[in-house]
Amino acid sequence: MVQAIRVHETGGPEVMRWEHVEVGEPGPGEARIRHTAIGLNFIDTYFRSGLYPAPDGLPFSPGNEGAGIVQTVGEGVTHVSPGDRVAYVGPLGAYAQERIVPADKLVVIPEGVDDKTAAAMMLKGMTAQYLLRQTFRVGPETTLLFHAAAGGVGLIAGQWAAHLGATVIGTAGSDEKIELAKAHGYQHVINYRTENFAEKVKEITDGKGCDVVYDSVGQDTYPGSLDCLKPLGMWVSFGQSSGPITDFNLGLLAQKGSLFATRPTLFTYVATREALEKTAGDLFDVVRSGAVKIEINQEYRLADAVQAHQDLEGRKTTGATILIP
Repeated sequence: MVQAIRVHETGGPEVMRWEHVEVGEPGPGEARIRHTAIGLNFIDTYFRSGLYPAPDGLPFSPGNEGAGIVQTVGEGVTHVSPGDRVAYVGPLGAYAQERIVPADKLVVIPEGVDDKTAAAMMLKGMTAQYLLRQTFRVGPETTLLFHAAAGGVGLIAGQWAAHLGATVIGTAGSDEKIELAKAHGYQHVINYRTENFAEKVKEITDGKGCDVVYDSVGQDTYPGSLDCLKPLGMWVSFGQSSGPITDFNLGLLAQKGSLFATRPTLFTYVATREALEKTAGDLFDVVRSGAVKIEINQEYRLADAVQAHQDLEGRKTTGATILIP
């Protein structure tokens, strides 16, 4: 038996328990992996709290991202073998020392990327990839606003967008986080606690606004994010760390300049094996080139996941955080 974090009832961080679990052997198309590092992400808190229902109900282990070593594989698995270093995003269940994973979700970690880096970047890095390269294709002519610039996705996206030649504006909630964002590709960073970010964006862009706003905050930044866009601009709502938007008014898009709005998720963008390999490959390439650096600013023992969630929700973390089994 191995140990894992289990949630028997949804709620605050305290509902997570450190328990023994039985893993078993992989079936056809599956692989058993031993985790070496596990990524911590805000989406983990959504499942734990019940905001997002766990697909298989209660109890469950949280976590959508990890890296480790393949132990055994089931029938029909050919693209990974025992001993391979692998990383993955989804399905739910990463908060465990060992687990069974559908093998088609695994990608082999290339030389030049260590396990901790892979675990810290797969969900956040592939999120940055689809946001910047697929949802809205960022280039030298792009002016963008990225909320939560000092967060895990924000620090990756800032570097990547700057590498693509864009004008990169961010928001953050403290002087420390502003400096961190500026060190990761953001030319302009707005303190949303002391400044009106929509007015500041208009000032920075000489009244033109942005081509695209990437918004993972939700309630606290709506509808202000729409006021940051130029006509025909795109609002990309990809998270809700401050709470869900419950009264979205479609008519505002017309009133504020025939705007576009989308609510994407990573899992749609990597739904096929081909799409997963392309998205992950693009991320590995930009990290190995040095254009994007993955900085792990916090490490916790997996057994201390309660504290990790408390710190994450208390906005005490910056950049990437990992859990060590």
